[in-house]
Amino acid sequence: MSTLPGVTDPLEIGGSGTPASPADPEGVPPPERRPLALSASRAADFRQCPLLYRLKAIDRIPEPKTRAQVLGTVVHSVLEDLYALEQSERAPERAAELVPAAVEHFYAVGGGAEVVPLSDRAEFQTEVAALVSALYGVEDPRRFSPAACEQYLVTSTASGTPLHGYLDRVDVAPTGEVRVVDYKTGRPPRPRYQDQAMFQMRFYALMYQRIHGVMPAQLKLIYLRNGSWLTLSPDLATLVETESQLDSLWAEIERAGETGIFPPRTSRLCDWCNHQALCPAFGGTPPEYPGWPGRRVIPLDSRTPGTGHAGPRST
Repeated sequence: MSTLPGVTDPLEIGGSGTPASPADPEGVPPPERRPLALSASRAADFRQCPLLYRLKAIDRIPEPKTRAQVLGTVVHSVLEDLYALEQSERAPERAAELVPAAVEHFYAVGGGAEVVPLSDRAEFQTEVAALVSALYGVEDPRRFSPAACEQYLVTSTASGTPLHGYLDRVDVAPTGEVRVVDYKTGRPPRPRYQDQAMFQMRFYALMYQRIHGVMPAQLKLIYLRNGSWLTLSPDLATLVETESQLDSLWAEIERAGETGIFPPRTSRLCDWCNHQALCPAFGGTPPEYPGWPGRRVIPLDSRTPGTGHAGPRST
């Protein structure tokens, strides 16, 4: 969402979803500011626009949920539940049976009506069901069982750049080969943007290799909307280059964090930005800079192949 639709980055925003403003309208003190780590989504934000990164990761300006984001969240929930079933039970009909409960949970617990009006609920549920069904045009979930679903990883590069993120799915073959899979509910990118799309997967591959000491044999992005996919078989040079890129990017972020200078970078993506009112490029003024919260310190053992921190996604 983002990187993973609807998923927050707990080490970056504390899971609060609220801004760290010095003066809350209700007089409630702001949440504790946590040191930052780099996720694939925040890396993409900084590459797109340093000011966007600041507003999301440091100022923690909340953004309204979108229909596309919550659609992805619900679809991911259904697929996680699907793979929790016994292998023989994962027929398309059983997958379809999981959809209503996931949609109900979205409305009952996730404030669904604030994003998708109740009048659109039936259409929304139909779209969720269609995206879940599309998985069967790409692969048959009854033919294998993942080693992990929705796994949260924390590690760092050899130089200490703190990394974290969620892996949608990890498959391990009987012969030991590892495949990292990510589902997308949006449209696949045009050919010239495919490398950007795979940046997230290279990020995940590096984290997995740093923790487990095993290089994934394949990275797979599945686009459920049209049943297509992209794959990449990374090699050592790919991961070395990715690690170097992340170290350079994190160094830029820390320099900006220490100076408070996060310039806006305009592009066609500005049309979809929620923060134009705070952007100087559009006549806005950012809030007073709250200061750099520092970097997340990753224990040394989590940088060593074969060890690290991995656990289920918290909700």
